[in-house]
Amino acid sequence: MIKRLLTFLSSPNSDTAKTAHYKKSRGKHGVTLIPRDQHSISRRDISTSALKVMNRLNQSGFSSYLVGGGVRDLLLEGSPKDFDVATDATPEQIRTLFRNSRIIGRRFRIVHVRFGREIIEVTTFRGQNSDSNQQIESDTGQLLRDNVYGDMESDAIRRDFTANALYYSSKDFSIYDYTTGIEDIGKRQLKMIGDPATRYKEDPVRLLRAVRFAAKLGFTIESSTEAPIRDQAHLLEHVPAARLFDEILKLFMGGYATATYQLLQHYQLLDQLFPGINKILSNDPMYGNLIEEVMINTDKRIRSDKRVTPAFIYAALLWPAMHHEYIRLTTKGTPQLEAFNQSSQKIISRQLQRIMIPKRFLIPMRQIWELQWRLPNRQGKRAQRLLEHPKFRAGYDFLLVREASGEQLDDLGLWWKQFQDADEDMKASMIGQLKPPSKRRKRKRKPRPPKTDQAPPSPENE
Repeated sequence: MIKRLLTFLSSPNSDTAKTAHYKKSRGKHGVTLIPRDQHSISRRDISTSALKVMNRLNQSGFSSYLVGGGVRDLLLEGSPKDFDVATDATPEQIRTLFRNSRIIGRRFRIVHVRFGREIIEVTTFRGQNSDSNQQIESDTGQLLRDNVYGDMESDAIRRDFTANALYYSSKDFSIYDYTTGIEDIGKRQLKMIGDPATRYKEDPVRLLRAVRFAAKLGFTIESSTEAPIRDQAHLLEHVPAARLFDEILKLFMGGYATATYQLLQHYQLLDQLFPGINKILSNDPMYGNLIEEVMINTDKRIRSDKRVTPAFIYAALLWPAMHHEYIRLTTKGTPQLEAFNQSSQKIISRQLQRIMIPKRFLIPMRQIWELQWRLPNRQGKRAQRLLEHPKFRAGYDFLLVREASGEQLDDLGLWWKQFQDADEDMKASMIGQLKPPSKRRKRKRKPRPPKTDQAPPSPENE
């Protein structure tokens, strides 16, 4: 520690000095070796389960390394949520060593080793043999199957960003860097390995990962990595809807939803995820204010360890399109309830073609929307019944967000806040002060023709 401190203080540019030292330690195959005394990672900060996996693989004659975001976040003095392991053992060999594991995936076969509620993801080193029948591409260049195995160097080159291509060994406690990842972390920049345009075509989800990592880490996106993003945004249309759902959770449920949302707009990726949203937001900034308000509140709740549901996020992101369609229908004379049902069904059906939304989130999302029409109707016993609705709190919170975004709702949110805190007498008084519901005019029925006792003439009498 003293040696590291003296080295840092004696150098006018600590990042440059470190990089120069690492390059002196460059080993075979162009790898930069960072020994234990030159980095800040300690085994105490690594998951015990991940260490168990690496140790068992090493003891069984395989090589294994902590890899990816776990190494990156440890170097940035963060607390990784996940720890991934890379090894030269095949999925079948890994499965034999760990009874508490299972092989998943077809496009990329990986092994999940479970320790209670914690899952350690173990991947086999990837290779570069494009002639193999285990590596299949689509017409657009997207990799549909890629189970070609290789060594650590080829695996590093196959990863997406340099900051994610660092390998930590539990044997000698060194870090192995094939792609200047240490240097880019020092510069706080996100840089694609290889040609960015080709890499985005191989896996369009990398477009979203670039935005997510930039938002999460506060990194800038390196110029050549950034250049193709807008032009290749349309490639997201070829990503399976189920996979995009997982990516949406990572984008907005990690505690940096506000920065992520702004970057998605900046790189014109938002419209690919939620079709038609850009046009609506540009015509009415109120909707954009609503979404930003939801993102800010989501980040605050996550930092406070409060519960957050994807249903609320989806309710906000799809509200502009649904509400816009609702207004269009009611302007044409469609009754409100019918207009709500038609507009919500239309927008949900269109969205499901792009991103899968499980029913456990889809149904609560629709209930949040439905409450926006029921909350203004408070007369009689309706207010108390709404207060007992299982999704009242979510619907009420969404109502407050609508008011905060600039929508004029006649202080409806304030009324409901006071009603929740009031005693029984006060509740009765508040309901009594409301205007009575407008009575519908009854339709006048046409008078029925008078009954006659005379039988209709028979054909014979005619």
